Amino acid sequence: MTLLITVFAAITCTVVWYVKAPADKMRLGTLSLMYWGASVMWLVDAVFEYIEQKDAFFAPEPADMLNDAFLGLSAVALGLVIWLAIVLIKDPKGVLKAALTHKSE
Repeated sequence: MTLLITVFAAITCTVVWYVKAPADKMRLGTLSLMYWGASVMWLVDAVFEYIEQKDAFFAPEPADMLNDAFLGLSAVALGLVIWLAIVLIKDPKGVLKAALTHKSE
């Protein structure tokens, strides 16, 4: 489940990045690379788990699937939090800077 969730997040993010590629001010490429990195990590984990478990790999317990789903969603959420921090620090549209320097009369 972790692999599927992160691959779907990576594909979605890559498609959105590709559509907006010429003017990628929101740094979607960075988010896409984080998700692809997580997907490769889970793929390697799945390969080693298959080598260890053989046929049992394809019949996981429901509790294990639920735990994997939570882990995958947590990885996607953590990627979003890191991306949000990067966007806020870089402030590509100058919104945060304008809000902090705005003086009321």
